[in-house]
Amino acid sequence: MTLGPRILKTGIAVALALFICTIFELEPAVFAGVAAIFTIQPSIYRSWKQVLDQLKTNTLGAAIALFTIHFIGRDPLIIGLVMIIVIMICMRMKMENAISLTLVTVLAIMGAPEQEDFLFTANRFGIILVGMASAFLVNLFILPPKYKHIYRERIHNVFQNLSLLMRTAISNEMKEKSFQEEAEKLKEDIKKLEEIFKILDEERENMYKLNPQDIRELVVFKQMLKTTQHGSEVLHVIEEHYFQSAKDDLENELFDKQLEALIKYHELILLKYDQKLKNEDVLTENIISECGVFLENIIDLYREDRGQKLRLVVIGSSIFEYAFQLKRLDQLIEQHLKKIAKSG
Repeated sequence: MTLGPRILKTGIAVALALFICTIFELEPAVFAGVAAIFTIQPSIYRSWKQVLDQLKTNTLGAAIALFTIHFIGRDPLIIGLVMIIVIMICMRMKMENAISLTLVTVLAIMGAPEQEDFLFTANRFGIILVGMASAFLVNLFILPPKYKHIYRERIHNVFQNLSLLMRTAISNEMKEKSFQEEAEKLKEDIKKLEEIFKILDEERENMYKLNPQDIRELVVFKQMLKTTQHGSEVLHVIEEHYFQSAKDDLENELFDKQLEALIKYHELILLKYDQKLKNEDVLTENIISECGVFLENIIDLYREDRGQKLRLVVIGSSIFEYAFQLKRLDQLIEQHLKKIAKSG
């Protein structure tokens, strides 16, 4: 287990919140630490949104708690009922992520022994705000996440795993247990990649003035993800259909050769994006037509033996879609690099 930036920032945010409470003699400072923990998020935008949501729900929760204390009481059953009401209101406001800290605020106000004045409530609410503000400032200024760099690294790592699985899927050279483990790892890595892209897209849409991003590059990133997803889908279709169909050595070679050509093309496209490709002429210009010929050959096999070769057509169609997405990625990267060259 590694010490990631978010873990480190959580500790710093809690320490900062406690330190501020000590300076201004705000007690109990532990509530500021709890608020800091709940406010730390994986991106600046999500942290800011979390602060706004928590500010709304905590203000409302504090108001409900104060009203209940003065007009109804603070018995355990009443506190439990208030908790239920606050949860329902947060859900109605579609701010489920702020429920936990809002409940802490309500409990901090209603759970104190016989302290009913407004200043006491303001003190507890202020402590919560200190924790929220500390977490946001730490997230903003200390080790701000560089998701574009992280995404680039992850896409290469995911491709390496995809390449290994694609090159051994038909030849069946890997042990089945090892292949399944790597395939499961690929699925998990793609999910993480989807989450990183979602964060990038959120920041582009909501924080463009603070953190300008090249929309064209984000389109390239989206296609990189989509292409990788289709590559993973090819592996899934092969696992589901290929080894259950009747095929001979010639057909094994036909599929293996096509997959090798596509994964090589995928590799060259990524090198092209990194501007590491010495000669771009090595990229296959006719990849779609070549894959189309491959698919036609598979369909011919199906016509000869409709009972045994239908599964191969399903696989061939999936491979053709992967080729189409690769070509689309190649075109987008080409346009992106030309734009960079003109602006540079």
